[in-house]
Amino acid sequence: MAMRIRWSKIAVFALCTAPFAWIVWRAFAQQLGADPVNEITHFTGDWTIRFLLITLAITPVRRLTRQYQLIQFRRMVGLFAFFYGCLHFLTWVVLDKVLALQALGDLHFGSLMQQMGLDIAKRRYITVGMIGLGLMVPLAITSTRGWIRRLGKRWQKLHRLIYFSAIAGVIHYFWLVKADTSLPRLYALIVAGLLGIRIVYWVQQRNRKQRASAPAAGAA
Repeated sequence: MAMRIRWSKIAVFALCTAPFAWIVWRAFAQQLGADPVNEITHFTGDWTIRFLLITLAITPVRRLTRQYQLIQFRRMVGLFAFFYGCLHFLTWVVLDKVLALQALGDLHFGSLMQQMGLDIAKRRYITVGMIGLGLMVPLAITSTRGWIRRLGKRWQKLHRLIYFSAIAGVIHYFWLVKADTSLPRLYALIVAGLLGIRIVYWVQQRNRKQRASAPAAGAA
């Protein structure tokens, strides 16, 4: 059983790295189109949201299918969501801002911070995207077994931030696109569905606790 889980984790890891390998290959093969920076930005952003949604879907799928071993992969998939989010952020910083300032001959830390600050202040989709990525930082830091032991029940409460990160990611996508909003609408629908399932489970769990405590209260 342990060997099976180990090989399953290797397979999931390989699948999670496949998008990164694909975009790297396309870059070396010069198959990123007329605007490579824009292509990489959208590609990494899409996969950030997709991995967030997969992470959120693992728990309800696990409960519905009774495939409880799926929980073994949630932390890995969540970390890959953070990985692609960082790539998305670095694409904006390095391939957009740094190269533009370098072309102008004005590349230094102060000018970079100034340009980033202006973009964050002027473009609301960047602001909400930064919030979404920022919410993922404590989740990535506390993803180790040591932090799970230290935080105890608080760990689950902290990791509910992933919902707000996913919502911020969808809003970021909505505000970014100009015409075709079909994909962000689909992501929004999936997030809403996953939140709805969570709410249903929470209500059911609360009702069970109330029914269990009622006989004890009557006996007292």
